[in-house]
Amino acid sequence: MRSSLHSGCNNYGPPVMDRREMLQRAGMGFGTLALTWLLGEEGMLFGDEGEPVLPMKGNGMVKNVVLLYMGGGPSHVDSWDPKPTLQKLHGQDVPESIAKNVPMDTRLRVNNLYASPFEYRRYGQSGIPVSDLFRETAQHADDICVIRSMRHDSPIHAPAEYLILTGSVIGTRPSLGSWLYYGLGSENRDLPGFIVMIAGDNFGGPAGYGPGFLPARYQGTVVNAAKGIADIQMPAGYTEKSRRAQLDLIAKLGQRHLERLGSDSELEARILSYEMAFRMQTAAPEAFNLGAETEETRKLYGIDESPEYGTNCLLARRLVERGVRFIQLNQGGWDAHSDLKGNHEKYARLVDRPIAGLLTDLKRRGLLQQTLVIWGGEFGRTPTAEGSGQKPGRDHAPTGYTMWLAGGGVKGGQIIGATDDIGYTVVDRPIHPNDLQATILHGLGIDQHQLYYEHQNRKEMLTVLGGEIVKEVFA
Repeated sequence: MRSSLHSGCNNYGPPVMDRREMLQRAGMGFGTLALTWLLGEEGMLFGDEGEPVLPMKGNGMVKNVVLLYMGGGPSHVDSWDPKPTLQKLHGQDVPESIAKNVPMDTRLRVNNLYASPFEYRRYGQSGIPVSDLFRETAQHADDICVIRSMRHDSPIHAPAEYLILTGSVIGTRPSLGSWLYYGLGSENRDLPGFIVMIAGDNFGGPAGYGPGFLPARYQGTVVNAAKGIADIQMPAGYTEKSRRAQLDLIAKLGQRHLERLGSDSELEARILSYEMAFRMQTAAPEAFNLGAETEETRKLYGIDESPEYGTNCLLARRLVERGVRFIQLNQGGWDAHSDLKGNHEKYARLVDRPIAGLLTDLKRRGLLQQTLVIWGGEFGRTPTAEGSGQKPGRDHAPTGYTMWLAGGGVKGGQIIGATDDIGYTVVDRPIHPNDLQATILHGLGIDQHQLYYEHQNRKEMLTVLGGEIVKEVFA
């Protein structure tokens, strides 16, 4: 609302201006920029036609998302999808009734079936079977919804990772975290809304947490668990006052440059990042300081046995508490082309206790219902052996694999979909990555068609051409 002041001359003194004009003129227009950003964060910003401008207000119970991304492709038939028939057919060829449905691909072999070297046990009141690789995560079986029927068409790491994390195999689109940060903003203005921690191989690179065609400020902020956010300390010789003056000058020069050249997403993101970094110098050291955590909590996350991933999971809980919208924990290394048993035992030891600790900690703090936890990789692995000798591996298999979800209103203790008798192809309730993405948005209370960004005269959205919501995921 305008005040009673108005621009122009009057009979009593110099020209005056209303509040809107003052914000537009003062500080090279940064008053308007700051107000716009603050209103957007509160969901109070509206366009010319009265439609709300993002961030949106999701109407689901989910406020935060933690993505436990297992890079390289963990084997579903050795973890969450037991196949007694595979055990019986060890060393034989794939039965013709199944082989005829396997796409023609050199990776998708149909000879020399390989029985899982791991035993399965049933857990919880639901009796969900889980292999010995994930004994501790399995204690949460009644909170977990296991999807056994994920499938797509790309057997190559990077394109498959792009598909899972961005909705398309091309690797130039916004990541899931960027879409949610763009759509919902952050609940903490002193920390990034999208934080990434990476351990091990990262086949897809920055595209898996990049902003694509969204404004650059929505990209994921990569954090090293051991060091926190790089260069967060105040530079030597600066006080808070002198640093503030320096950033104000940089902002003024940047805004002047924008006024001459027009909109520039990278420059605008750089200006905002300086402001965020200034605020983070107070907030981030506290968020990443584990000194206040008890020894019991450290043991819960298995930090002594798995220092990096255990710390990542504990930090994820701390970031959820502080309102970070999307936390992505990448753990690479699951690409078991040889010695499947040794490979999967190694990486399961790194992640099993930390993941179980995260679920336990979120639940006991009353945070699990507002936090959607997602586990999985870019594909599964073939039921056939790769390599010969005593330590065979498995090749890539996108034709049927497992992911799971917990928290955030998820109906736990259930299994959705199925693969065939040896785990090669989906035979019930096929779910494409775009379907999973639509389901995640649904859990956040967002219609996938309403979360869009106009790019090259198209209303682009996370699910590209749309996905089917897997409604039975939620209670």
